[in-house]
Amino acid sequence: MKNSFFVKSVLLALIVFSAASCATIRQGEVGVKRTFGKYADTPYTEGLKVFNPISSRIIKITTQTENLEVALSIPSKEGLNIRSEVSILYNVVGSQAPDLLRNIGPDFERNIILPVFRSSVSDVTARFYAKDMHTGERSTIENAIKDQMMKYLDGKGLIVEAVLLKSIQMPKSLANAIEEKLEAEQRSQRMQFVLQEARQQADQKRIEAEGVRDAQKIISEGLSPEILQFKSIEAFRELANSNNAKIIVTDGDLPMIMNNELNVDGKQGVKATLRN
Repeated sequence: MKNSFFVKSVLLALIVFSAASCATIRQGEVGVKRTFGKYADTPYTEGLKVFNPISSRIIKITTQTENLEVALSIPSKEGLNIRSEVSILYNVVGSQAPDLLRNIGPDFERNIILPVFRSSVSDVTARFYAKDMHTGERSTIENAIKDQMMKYLDGKGLIVEAVLLKSIQMPKSLANAIEEKLEAEQRSQRMQFVLQEARQQADQKRIEAEGVRDAQKIISEGLSPEILQFKSIEAFRELANSNNAKIIVTDGDLPMIMNNELNVDGKQGVKATLRN
């Protein structure tokens, strides 16, 4: 009975020891073996790794993109302090993980990323106006902060993929001033559109008037004495072919027709018609 209990105890101890001496490295991770406080030079990649739990330990570090969110006040060129929430997207270079742990430690976010970020963001945003953080200059500011951080982090096993200014909370007075300026710019753009449309309408009317003027000029230039005389002859010919009795008064050029017509009271009257 005692032997059976002893065997079970030994088996249980072996199982516990075996479990404690194995580590599973998943995809997107690296493992760095530390033996008696000394880190190995070559990291482990994904798979099952066996080690001596008495003298060694495997520290896992993710190499996937990490999102470090920071809330802070950032300065502007005017000297304003602007509340902002920022996301720092970074990753660890797997092959440099041993040096990262050896030189900076496992808490590298607090030890180096945050201090470098706070210094870089202050240096960059102090060169821009507060309004620039709400315009197309925003991406310029983000890229400048990222580049400034990489100058400090180069060769340390960390890569900053992007710095994103997620929210900008300006002082109320400045926000109102920016809104008023934007509204004024929109009104100016609307007025420019109205003026442009009015100029187009004026140009259209001027073109139409020029067309009428040119047409009249062409007609007047074409009415020579010979043409007028020809038209007069045509008019006389039409009168000669008419069945109605008419009185024609003419100077030899233009005919004037005297028609006998009844007035409203039944009396006859004379109406003169000039035919061109």
